[in-house]
Amino acid sequence: MSRVFVLCTGRCGSTTFGKAVAHCSNFTSGQESRNHLIGPARFDFPDQHIEIDNRMSWTLGRLEQAYGDAPHYVHLLRDPETVAQSFVTRHKYGVMKAYREGILAKHFNRNPNAALIDVARDMVETVTTNITAFLNRKPRVMTVRVEAIAQDFPALWEWIGAQGNLTAAMEEWTIRHNATQT
Repeated sequence: MSRVFVLCTGRCGSTTFGKAVAHCSNFTSGQESRNHLIGPARFDFPDQHIEIDNRMSWTLGRLEQAYGDAPHYVHLLRDPETVAQSFVTRHKYGVMKAYREGILAKHFNRNPNAALIDVARDMVETVTTNITAFLNRKPRVMTVRVEAIAQDFPALWEWIGAQGNLTAAMEEWTIRHNATQT
């Protein structure tokens, strides 16, 4: 049995990734499917499951405790500047607001001249660094880059032993799922 955890910053194609892996017939999949839970229930994923959840980057110790080296881990990446720009458009809610006001301890109240883009860049770098450090010693790791999805996604499909409709999965990458509104 196998589990696949897709770790990412968010705003990097994770919704599309979820739509694509839904075409696997030998895995269930979910995106942020247990992020409303706490404690052990938060990490109680079924066998043969692919989970995509950018919030796992903040709970990597708990993920390690629950699964260790057993799963396949995927680091989903997109150009960091593009990701940061996307987060700026969502600065009033979600993880960007939590990072700015909670993790950075109300950064804007202490430094009102700081630009949102600088906070977004810092968050993207922090999350990416956390994920990279976590994956550094894992035996089953694959990086998937959105900019190279035509090569990376089929390679991932084969790497995890996915079965199903790869053609339909690849077609999902031609649709803009959860696109930033400008």
